[in-house]
Amino acid sequence: LLISPTVEFDPMINIAHNYAAWESHFGRNVIVHRKGATRARLGEVGIIPGSMGTKSYIVEGLGNEDSFMSCSHGAGRRMSRSLAFKTLSLEEECESMDEKGIIHGMRKSCLDEAPSAYKDIEQVIASEDDLVKPIVELEPLAVIKGD
Repeated sequence: LLISPTVEFDPMINIAHNYAAWESHFGRNVIVHRKGATRARLGEVGIIPGSMGTKSYIVEGLGNEDSFMSCSHGAGRRMSRSLAFKTLSLEEECESMDEKGIIHGMRKSCLDEAPSAYKDIEQVIASEDDLVKPIVELEPLAVIKGD
């Protein structure tokens, strides 16, 4: 667990990742539509989730003007839901989560959300070093997914 001693934040982080809002950028009032993205104003605390089998990150926004003060909302898909159902092995996904000690009830209907369906969160975070600063790493302990 990495915690920055200089950043205090509310323990509840609830951020939408599909919305439009009036904002001022480059001297103009514009409507910014964030689809699969979240706001990352300077000092603003947010979350970038990985997958059910990987870390998630509490981050501090850096206020990058070129990105309209935005960052990704998560790791992002490596494959479509339908491709995940067709190609991923339930046994391999369960084994991977078991090896990490993650309590889960993984079943075939969850394969579209399996860790292998998502990009590497470490690479995603590294590619956003001009957008956000990680302040806390979260490791999954248990996963519950409803149908």
